[in-house]
Amino acid sequence: MNIDITSAIACAFMVVGVFFAMTSALGMIRFPDVYTRIHAGTKALTGGALMTLVGAAIYYPAWQVKAKILLIALFFLITNPISSHAIARACYLHGIKPTVSYKDDYGENLNNNGEETER
Repeated sequence: MNIDITSAIACAFMVVGVFFAMTSALGMIRFPDVYTRIHAGTKALTGGALMTLVGAAIYYPAWQVKAKILLIALFFLITNPISSHAIARACYLHGIKPTVSYKDDYGENLNNNGEETER
């Protein structure tokens, strides 16, 4: 059985990516409120997808495939944080409070209509 070193490195990246994706799924099930679930879905799943994409880029030698994988990774890096921020802000403006909150720094800067006020 002859295993190439690049294949082994690619498989290692993919295994780490699958681990991050599984912890993301577990966090989505186990965390108590929408904000911590968004955190689990964004951070761990982005990391898992990027690790899997890095493994795929290492595995396939063609530069066309690597270029497509790079574009997919950039799409993940741009859209995941923006979408999670938009979802968290919408939840907050609709009155969904975190389960455990000691101080609400953001709420002090909002008026009754949910618009930000000047300091």
